[in-house]
Amino acid sequence: MPELPDDPLNREPDIQQLVQSFITSKTDGYDRNHCLHPVLNAKTHKVTVDGAVDKPLELSIDNLRDDFKQHPVVCALQCAGNRRHTMRTKLKEVNGVDWFDGAVMNCKWTGPRLSDVLERAGVSLSDGHVAFACYQADCQDDTWYGASIPLQRAMRQDMEVILALEMNDEPLTVGRGYPVRVITPGIAGARAVKWLDRITVQREECMNHYMVFDYKILPPEATDTEKAKKYWEKMPPVQDMPVNSVIGSPSSGSAVKRNANGTVTARGYALPGGADGPVVKVEVTADGGETWQEADLIHSVGESQWSWKLWVAKIAIEPGSNKAIYSKATDAAGNTQPDKSRWNLRGVCYNGYGDATDLTVT
Repeated sequence: MPELPDDPLNREPDIQQLVQSFITSKTDGYDRNHCLHPVLNAKTHKVTVDGAVDKPLELSIDNLRDDFKQHPVVCALQCAGNRRHTMRTKLKEVNGVDWFDGAVMNCKWTGPRLSDVLERAGVSLSDGHVAFACYQADCQDDTWYGASIPLQRAMRQDMEVILALEMNDEPLTVGRGYPVRVITPGIAGARAVKWLDRITVQREECMNHYMVFDYKILPPEATDTEKAKKYWEKMPPVQDMPVNSVIGSPSSGSAVKRNANGTVTARGYALPGGADGPVVKVEVTADGGETWQEADLIHSVGESQWSWKLWVAKIAIEPGSNKAIYSKATDAAGNTQPDKSRWNLRGVCYNGYGDATDLTVT
């Protein structure tokens, strides 16, 4: 068995490598953790379903696999802090792990729909929340990890929330939440609880530290941790992630050779806003936004409203230094990236234009 880290593992892959494949492999995805990886036994692990239900359940992994229809969904899973480095450097300092553009992965996840499990338990609320918990390891800021999503979202089959047992047609690895995790398409990865052991239907949102005191867009007035205290419990937790795009290649600060026709080839990924997918357009500019051209969207087997779109563009650009290319995505609901997004202390949900700056073009 591989050695596990002494501290919670937080890493992102090389962005140029990441955008080479529509489906992210188990070794190429990012890692975001608030605790050490618990090593669990799938043969004995149970998931309790309780709260406002008519029939509380205690489900084994075999129950989840054999007693419910297995549903595959291809979707992007993204840390709410993806692109935090850009907010930090383009706007002003923020608090949090210094994620660049690679805190995202696009995978095929398979397991029973959460709605099927809740229907088996018999939900007795018409409105409320579904809370997910992992009590398998102490976290940095709490003794357990938890999150919740609105009940109405959880009960809609077309929202495709699942209890994933597999990633890319293989059992989850320990780092991906083995033996079972929640997958919440379109929603911040902080709600996709790994090593799941409890599902609770309740009137209120989850009260875990990472739901109440983290992963929120605080107002600009919350300029430091002390000033933030008055806002934490007033602001809603991040749920849907915003429309976004990133330039994976060329990378900022690199030297780029033009193609024979005077163009530079740019590649990247684009993400829809929440449930408003799929991405329908990506545009790029090399003249500061005076003119934009459409990139080619690369269509892939298994793409869905929740998945990212890889894209490629050949864009005309003059030779020289300090050159820049920008990208912006639009999804099916018409959501389009802004030039810059509003600053917030935790640096979450940054979705300003994707960029490759300080290029030397020859």
